Amino acid sequence: MNISNLCLELLKADSELEVINTLKKGENYWDDDSQWKPFGGNENNWSAIGNQQGNAVSALVEKFVNSIDAVLMRECLLRGIDPTSNNAPQSIDKALEEYFKIPHGNLANVISAQRSKLAENIGLVATGAKRKSGNSPSLTIFDLGEGQTPQQMPETLLSLSKSNKLKIPFVQGKFNMGGTGVLPFCGKENLQLIISRRHPQITPSGDPSSNQWGFTLVRRQEPRHGRRSSMFTYLAPRGNILSFDQDSIALPDNKHGTQELPSLKWGTIIKLYEYQLDTLGTLITNNLLRAVSVALVKPGLPIRFFEKREYGGHSLENNMHGLNVRLDDDKRSLFEPDFPTSFDLSIEGEKMKATVYAFTKGGAKTYKGKEGVIFTINGQTHGFIHQRIFGRKSVNLGYIADDLLVIIDATTISARSREDLFMNSRDRLREGTLHDIIEKTIEEELKDHQGLRNLQERRRRESITEQLTDEKPLREVLEGILKKSPVLNSLFITGDQLSNPYKSTSAIQQDRVFTGKKHPTFFTILKKDSQRNVEFGRRFKIQFETDVENEYFIREDDQGQQTLSLDRQEVSTYSINLFNGLATLNVNLPVDANVGDSFTYQLDITDSTRLDPFSNSFRVTVIEATEHEHSKTGKRQLPSTEGKGNRQQPSMLALPHIEEVREEDWGKHDFDKYSALKFLRSGDSLDFFINMGNTYLLHEIKNKPKSSNPKLIESQYKYAFVLLGLGILSQSEQGEEPIDEEQFSKITRSLAPVILPIIGLGGLSVEDISGE
Repeated sequence: MNISNLCLELLKADSELEVINTLKKGENYWDDDSQWKPFGGNENNWSAIGNQQGNAVSALVEKFVNSIDAVLMRECLLRGIDPTSNNAPQSIDKALEEYFKIPHGNLANVISAQRSKLAENIGLVATGAKRKSGNSPSLTIFDLGEGQTPQQMPETLLSLSKSNKLKIPFVQGKFNMGGTGVLPFCGKENLQLIISRRHPQITPSGDPSSNQWGFTLVRRQEPRHGRRSSMFTYLAPRGNILSFDQDSIALPDNKHGTQELPSLKWGTIIKLYEYQLDTLGTLITNNLLRAVSVALVKPGLPIRFFEKREYGGHSLENNMHGLNVRLDDDKRSLFEPDFPTSFDLSIEGEKMKATVYAFTKGGAKTYKGKEGVIFTINGQTHGFIHQRIFGRKSVNLGYIADDLLVIIDATTISARSREDLFMNSRDRLREGTLHDIIEKTIEEELKDHQGLRNLQERRRRESITEQLTDEKPLREVLEGILKKSPVLNSLFITGDQLSNPYKSTSAIQQDRVFTGKKHPTFFTILKKDSQRNVEFGRRFKIQFETDVENEYFIREDDQGQQTLSLDRQEVSTYSINLFNGLATLNVNLPVDANVGDSFTYQLDITDSTRLDPFSNSFRVTVIEATEHEHSKTGKRQLPSTEGKGNRQQPSMLALPHIEEVREEDWGKHDFDKYSALKFLRSGDSLDFFINMGNTYLLHEIKNKPKSSNPKLIESQYKYAFVLLGLGILSQSEQGEEPIDEEQFSKITRSLAPVILPIIGLGGLSVEDISGE
């Protein structure tokens, strides 16, 4: 077999077995270790390659990032510009605007036809097995980027930890792992085919392989010959990359689908054999495209997805534009009124911009998974916080948690902070001080956000409207049970009535139509906030009135800028959110502040249309901190009586509103037949949702004698779970990390099979246990 035929057979293969059989022909490359070299020139490369992305989608995204970089490099080099020089674009957005006429580097700013044309540069092809067959399909990524010569490949596509892109400002992939994160997800043997050819107009002088295609296969070799770990190697017979002359390479095409696959005259082709990706259960143009969109929120260039497995349907080709474009295209029908909105973060001098998306009920399902807060740099997701953050007591937005998404653009943070906040794998956050400060600030911003509070209360009213007439007898029954037990009575405030679901709040009263202006005509501090007393050690907020639109601080054109200073020195840590004419500034007191100190702050707001900023000064005076009802330990301060001084007792809970959920409403609460109880909070209100279609409850009712009263069994089940839930929450809130809604649901789910039998233990007699 000649070299070109070997390359094309490997490209055509869709299983590891086919690849191995092909390599065993002729010179038997597969079994001859002398024909393989260590990837990156390092025999101990497992530690670097095996410790990257934690999931297959994030690893695959690195390949797309490399392809986008390669296309941008092509354009720069074709113009005769040194990519590391000052003549090169100094950011990805600048490169996209200059080379591809994409305003602000944002694909949302170009029409669909232009996006489709741009998508011709990069593609993904799925071939081979369907997921239901028990085997995994193969994925081929191709790009019309700069390409590499066979001689360059060991120093570029096959390198590790080299600074190939480190000094190039307009590319994303700077860690130089060669996109190796995909290898552990490639079948059993971790096989990856790499084919590349340099663009003919930018070939390096003095390179005899300049016009040739080069190719190699990467594999994982298990520990042997005294090695303690696996090693990744690449095929290099007699120490060289295999190469051949050919005008172009046609991607193997089974003609399935409406679009033919292209032929490449230059660029790079990478094939991942039997790629283990859960989202490939259906068309890659559906699930995988959506997952990649979340991981590449704002890609520099679109990517064309081709489904070439034998699926039916009409969506066998589609363009991946990123989550940002999807949200922008669908925004008219997708979001609640007045959203998206924004807030700005300044954490230890690092500035970040957050966009808050509040979807209509159920509208987020096709746009995100369990991501709550996504952090991006240059449009690529570098980590996220689970949506459980919205249900925390410190945020109190559980009713809208499934329909919230916050995207934080951290592109401008320093290299040091980026290293402190994100893992090098760029798929998860790094625990640490910076992470904790940012997360705490996000919690406070969300909790105080007027628009989110309004929406939370409205969703609650909609959720619990139907069963209000049942509350009085339910409360009386529970209070009777509690009074009979001194232990239970000591845990809960039995005299309090159930929470009023129509509680009047300022949040509801402030629902109103607001139409913001492009530029503010005023930005004025509220009179009550111009002079404030602030308790020692507390965070404080100052509010301003304005008439500017909610996206003023995050939009691309004429973006608003703010500067907070203290005694003419810029403050490094604060945040500001803007919603419907009310801007809320959140600030921490200086670390060296003492009781009695006074501080004068100034907030300046400006944009490109203003000669002078809006300037507002305010003065705060530090006073003694007072004891609040609940401390961080969950203890409740009680007033002193009869000279005994202050005393502490466990935090107590008022009885919640209780909502019965029948099978027809399972979908509203993510219930199934095994679910038992979940809780949600809204302000001071606590709501329980109990599954009255639980399979163990129904079996208990069915297996009881006909003379039994099903209503009594249901009531026993319901009241027992309410008391159990209150007990879990009461004890949890005395700890450092209160239980979240998901953990609570798992615990109660596990108790559902035994809750009614435990109630039945009350009927045990001495004879039952005496053995007589």
